[in-house]
Amino acid sequence: MSQPLPQTVKGDSASEKLRNLGLELPDLAGNAYFVHHRAVGSSIHISGQLPFKDGELLGQGVVGRDVELEAAKELARHAALNALAAAVQAVGDLDRVRIVQMLVFVASTPDFGLQSQVANAASELFIEVLGENGRHARTAIGVAGLPLNTPVEIQMICTAV
Repeated sequence: MSQPLPQTVKGDSASEKLRNLGLELPDLAGNAYFVHHRAVGSSIHISGQLPFKDGELLGQGVVGRDVELEAAKELARHAALNALAAAVQAVGDLDRVRIVQMLVFVASTPDFGLQSQVANAASELFIEVLGENGRHARTAIGVAGLPLNTPVEIQMICTAV
C-alpha cells in the first residue's frame, strides 16, 4: 500500500519546483566510454550518476566510517539531480520525466545498515520535483566501494510521459 506523498514544493511545473528548491539541472559532461542514457522501447536507462557539481566530486569515503549519514543523504540528492539531468537529455523536458525504478549504491561499512535512509533523500527530491511521476520502485544496496571512492551512485530507469 502506497504512503501519501510528502509535502511537495510549490510550483506549476517541475522546472519551477526545481528552481524553488534553489536547484538547477547541471550540464553533464560527455564520456568516451559510456552514454548517460539509452532508450530501449519506451524505457530510458540512466547510467550510474555520481554526486558531481560543477565538475567536482562532492565527497569521498565510506559511509559509516568516513562519511556521516546526513552528508551521504546530501550526496544522494546531488547524484539524483545528475540523474534527472540525464533523463532530461533523453526526453527533452523535465515535465515529461517519470521515474520507474531507482537503484542506489552506498559505499558503506558492513554494519551500517541505513542505506535506505540515504536513498530516501534521492527519492524525496524526485517526489518534490516531479510529484507522482517521481514515485518509483527502488533498491538500496551497500557495497564495498564505488568509482572514484564516492560514497553514493544512483542508476535509474525512467520513461517519457
